[in-house]
Amino acid sequence: MLDDLELINKIDRSDMLGKLENFPDQIKETEEIIDKTYLEKLYKIDNIIVSGMGGSAISGDILQGFLRNKFKIPIFVNRQYELPKWANKNTLLFSQSYSGNTEETLNAFKQGYQKKCKIIAISSGGKLEEFCKKRNIPHIKIPTGFQPRAATAYVLFSAVFSLKKVGLLTENINSEIQETITLMKETRENIKKDVSSEENISKQLAKKIHGTTPQIYGWGFFTPIAKRWSQQFNENSKIISRYEEVPECNHNDIVGWSMNPEASKNFTCILLRDKKTETVYMSKRLDFMKKLFEDVAHNVIELQAEGKKTLAKMMYTMYVGDYVSCYLAILRKTDPTPVNIISDLKEELSKI
Repeated sequence: MLDDLELINKIDRSDMLGKLENFPDQIKETEEIIDKTYLEKLYKIDNIIVSGMGGSAISGDILQGFLRNKFKIPIFVNRQYELPKWANKNTLLFSQSYSGNTEETLNAFKQGYQKKCKIIAISSGGKLEEFCKKRNIPHIKIPTGFQPRAATAYVLFSAVFSLKKVGLLTENINSEIQETITLMKETRENIKKDVSSEENISKQLAKKIHGTTPQIYGWGFFTPIAKRWSQQFNENSKIISRYEEVPECNHNDIVGWSMNPEASKNFTCILLRDKKTETVYMSKRLDFMKKLFEDVAHNVIELQAEGKKTLAKMMYTMYVGDYVSCYLAILRKTDPTPVNIISDLKEELSKI
């Protein structure tokens, strides 16, 4: 089924798989967008808030994970209508909404303006762009025509390149960016839809997961990638999925697996791994979990990261997962793009 291109195109009517092929190109395009955008140098910034929802917020988690060991300024991801009380004039607020019309993000933007935060907005247009024009606030305009979850590179790398341009990210990450672009292009050639299942790891994983509930485990900078996998299964595959963080889950989650055989046999457990950077303790934990899941779950999958540096490893595991979620949608004969229930909720909220 996954090797029948005519059937794939019939199910994937909005061409989500085609949008995924654009991912590596989005990175370079974003760098060019930031080069053309005027951003002032920033000096006294005590903290950074990334404010957004859904596909526009996951980039904040990824940014936080990527910069955790490179950056002295704390990063907080805000998924609420309100900003935390501590936000002030020394806060840099990334206000992110792909459509530019997300009500939670717009409300937080207004609060940030009232609190005199330094604001950089990212959207494809909408009310957020209008708000910025009225208040003379920097706005990064990214291309339209994507679902927010398919525009992650535009949003994520807008923040990364902006931090470089305003002078807050001083570490030279040029080689890391280039490695990521190169690896994503190579990966694309191995997992895109016209590559057969025999050679395509994303198609192989989708087949293993099909008919089960996926549970993804991340650790360190892979934690936001595990979250991304889960959300992509929700939106693209239209299934229930969950994720956990190691080692936290070793203090609670594994107890449920050890004592709930009727439920656990319905799950596929997915471990994101990187033997090159795992500590001895992390490897021991993950090996223990793998053995536990092999005894109680339907399937166990280990995905080894590729790449030399952090960003490439993160983007590789994310990119493979994005394709897995779409191929799983195809197996379920479901168009990956529509998210009708979210539209229904927004319609109900508009009546308030």
